[in-house]
Amino acid sequence: MSKKPLVIFGLGELAEVAAYYFEAETDREIVAFTADGTHVGEERFSGRDVVAFEDLPERFAPDACDVFVAIGYSRLNRLREEKCAAARAARYELASYISPRASIARNARFGWNCFVLEDNTVQPFVSVGNGVTLWCGNHIGHHATIGDFAFLSSHVVISGGVTVGPHSFMGVNSTTNDHITIGARCVVGSGALVTKDLADEAVVTSEPGKLSPVPSRRLKGF
Repeated sequence: MSKKPLVIFGLGELAEVAAYYFEAETDREIVAFTADGTHVGEERFSGRDVVAFEDLPERFAPDACDVFVAIGYSRLNRLREEKCAAARAARYELASYISPRASIARNARFGWNCFVLEDNTVQPFVSVGNGVTLWCGNHIGHHATIGDFAFLSSHVVISGGVTVGPHSFMGVNSTTNDHITIGARCVVGSGALVTKDLADEAVVTSEPGKLSPVPSRRLKGF
């Protein structure tokens, strides 16, 4: 694993979170943050210099540091893909973070610019593509495939043999049956259960909790 210093692409909460995890649980030094020049307003962010991406090679050469793109699921994850492509075109290597507190099978495979937080369970024969985010506490079942630039929020259950298509988003506590395919650019809402294949760009919702007309003071047993 590379030990080169790291520049974080992003100036939001996710960038702060990424910097925390890289510094707290890896040997990486965060030397700067970067963003497109049109989005740079302050010279400092989270205690470090902010460098316009257009000027980054002059300050931090591609052979001297790596980049991690810390962008969420904006535009169905396409924005993260675009900034990763720009960094690679500038000849930067893209780092991944995989928490030492995640349970990862030895033969599971991950691409570049992945962000895998604590308490994820990734079983044998899993393939995780480039630019994938696995937030906290997900279960990725055996022989599952997570496509490029997918985003799985917290406590998602991907059962065995499932394919999650590129750029798809899985909401908190969503669940799949085994051996189904979720197409590209799908959105699965929080708490939803997916029981059959989904075509590209499908949206699955789960009915939110209903507000009872009875106030809590009138409930028995509470």
